[in-house]
Amino acid sequence: MIEVSVNGTAYERGRAQAGAASVDAVRSATVARVERARAEGVIDDAAETYLAAQREFHEHHDPESLSELAGVAAAFGLAEPDLFAHLHLGTLRDIKGGATLLDGCSAWVVPSGPEGALVVKNRDTSGIHAGIQCVLRHSGPDIVTGQVLSLSSLGSLAAWSSGINAAGLAVADTQVAVNRHRVGWLRYSLLPRLLARARTVAEAVVLIRSLPHAGGGTLVLADQGGATAAVELSANGAVITQGGVQWRTNHYTAAQTRAETLGPDGDQITSNSHQRFEFLGRVLPDRTWTVQDAKDLMATHPGPGFAPLCQHPNDADGSETISSVVYSCSVGGMEISDGTPCLSRWQRIEPCR
Repeated sequence: MIEVSVNGTAYERGRAQAGAASVDAVRSATVARVERARAEGVIDDAAETYLAAQREFHEHHDPESLSELAGVAAAFGLAEPDLFAHLHLGTLRDIKGGATLLDGCSAWVVPSGPEGALVVKNRDTSGIHAGIQCVLRHSGPDIVTGQVLSLSSLGSLAAWSSGINAAGLAVADTQVAVNRHRVGWLRYSLLPRLLARARTVAEAVVLIRSLPHAGGGTLVLADQGGATAAVELSANGAVITQGGVQWRTNHYTAAQTRAETLGPDGDQITSNSHQRFEFLGRVLPDRTWTVQDAKDLMATHPGPGFAPLCQHPNDADGSETISSVVYSCSVGGMEISDGTPCLSRWQRIEPCR
């Protein structure tokens, strides 16, 4: 697993990705996708207008993310506007009415156990990201929570999947294709800011409620004290459920948000999202979970009474589980599988400091 450690400004943290992978590999997973989206008509004049409004929003409310992205662009010699557009590709495809997901994922949290609160996620995305997936260890003047440890992909912002900070707050996301977006906080920018600014779930909830959201996606969170939450990031307003065991896949579940979920369109992730959600709902509650139990669960394959938490591609371009991660809030650490969790190639990462 690629690891990048840096203490510096947001720009310096982005710039530190230089040399961790080839420019061609990063470009293929980011800018090349944007170029295809332009050729397909996904990024048209209306999309460019939306991106300009999104940039203005983030310049005002989250300049650190834009600074980090500028550093990433400099690291690989890529155009920053293209990387900004890449972060919005799922949103832009939703706006065009396409429900095919670029990222999927199953994520859950438990408030207590022999190893304290856990945040767990299988990362489902295109296999092209497997070669640029990375663990980022960040600290800097704008990170008030101590060191942040996160799972991301080179060419993108920190925590472009999940992460934990030294205070013991951990967060993971899942993507949901939705039929309504607005100008607001993009989830991929929100994730690193939560880890940089919030020490507890309560502080994170205040931050989440402070601004409108672009829409699409969910979060699950837990902290060192055992507080938990699940968030559905609707453009109509975040719907937050707090306490106990929480889990999310790739559709909205709340009464006020579920109609926003775009239906499956031959997409593997979307079509089995309900199956995975219902399976987690059967097995997670009323049980004590250890890190090893979590790792075993995330290796689950389809079968009678089971669901495809561990996803394998249907074709060369299909989505798959490229990693699984378990965060332990009590120690600020993570264990990560390099590849599908069924391969049992787990690595323990030194905790945050």
